[in-house]
Amino acid sequence: MSKVITEEEIRKEVEEKNVRFLRLAFTDINGTLKNLEVPVSQLDDVLGNQTRFDGSSIDGFVRLEESDMILYPDLSTWTVLPWTTPEEGTIGRMICSVHNVDGTPFEGDPRNNLKRVVKEMNDMGFSEFDIGFEAEFFLFKEGKDGEATIKPCDSSSYFDMASEDEGARCRREIVETLEKLGFRVEAAHHEVGDGQQEIDFRFDDALATADKLQTFKMVVKTIARKYHLYACFMAKPVEGLAGNGMHTNMSLFKDGKNAFYDKDGQYHLSTTALTFLNGILEHARAITCVANPTVNSYKRLIPGFEAPVYISWASRNRSPMVRIPNANEIGTRLEMRSADPTANPYLLLSACLKAGLTGIKEGKLPMAPVTSNLFEMSDEERADLGIKPLPSTLHNAIKAFKEDDVVKSAFSEHIVDSFLEMKETEWSLYTQSVSQWEVKRYFNY
Repeated sequence: MSKVITEEEIRKEVEEKNVRFLRLAFTDINGTLKNLEVPVSQLDDVLGNQTRFDGSSIDGFVRLEESDMILYPDLSTWTVLPWTTPEEGTIGRMICSVHNVDGTPFEGDPRNNLKRVVKEMNDMGFSEFDIGFEAEFFLFKEGKDGEATIKPCDSSSYFDMASEDEGARCRREIVETLEKLGFRVEAAHHEVGDGQQEIDFRFDDALATADKLQTFKMVVKTIARKYHLYACFMAKPVEGLAGNGMHTNMSLFKDGKNAFYDKDGQYHLSTTALTFLNGILEHARAITCVANPTVNSYKRLIPGFEAPVYISWASRNRSPMVRIPNANEIGTRLEMRSADPTANPYLLLSACLKAGLTGIKEGKLPMAPVTSNLFEMSDEERADLGIKPLPSTLHNAIKAFKEDDVVKSAFSEHIVDSFLEMKETEWSLYTQSVSQWEVKRYFNY
């Protein structure tokens, strides 16, 4: 749970740490972290929810004629950015929700949307939707003029011992910086691809974890620049290398206990967990549009690179979309392996929670778990088991999203309309583009 921070504590730290500027962060519909920076002289207005900004400039927010919006800071997210110094004047940061000028929550704000779905969960008797993200990223070298390249910082592979190159030093400083910001980092290691990294931090409730993911990305990119590296969360930045995944670990809590745990159940899963799982599987194709929201995302969801391709679940088997890790009571969870770090975390968790809660209400159990390697099965064998593929393109994912009333109901009408408009525009632009691959293959026809 998020810690409680009072206005008095914030004012005291502003004085003690010579805070000169306040960074008010929020997230647009694409999942991009935005911020408005104001001088510390505006602290009273900030704490009094009086900071206005132009919402018409933000993707998916509002039209020009209805542009005024207000930022409501969440005091529990207050932190002083550790790479700023008291000598030069530090920067304080708070994550905000977006409100209309009359004080009502703005329905186009992804953070407000997640709060709404969490309330639906609370109304069903559950206290928390706990989430652990595993967001992978690449560290690429900068070019001689400081530009980003796709040259990895190393040629190491999965769990290789950290060397003393700039990539390893960068990863260590990222961990140290996260800990200064209050993160409980559980592991950091090299991933499968050249230059690919993973840093895992402790699970928390859905809203706090979505906030932390946005902070995590900011920290990774900021520290990487110190080492003349570029941190990239793109789903598939380099052909032939593994893509960046964002495994999403989920569990529900009720009366202080993990509602997914049953010591006598298969894999120690309760009926609540199994029906929640069935909701995820039944709505997986529509969830994919949110979990894998870019054209590039689908170049990761292919056989041969550990990313899932088929809608199924298992325990130790890592080829299905959802895995049940071996864990103790509090750690019992569902691990959805399909999402990637380009997903808007607030929208992703809204879709997963809505689908899972619908599964609980319907009370249907999932298909049998998969015990064999899905990639080695024939199409006929998978069909006999009722295993369907995930969408293979953004276009197919958009169609699945449009046809799924449950997943659409996870979002406000404003978000549904804005999200679809953006994704359809993205697909249209992609279909009109001409790649180097096409030129090389067809130029001499």
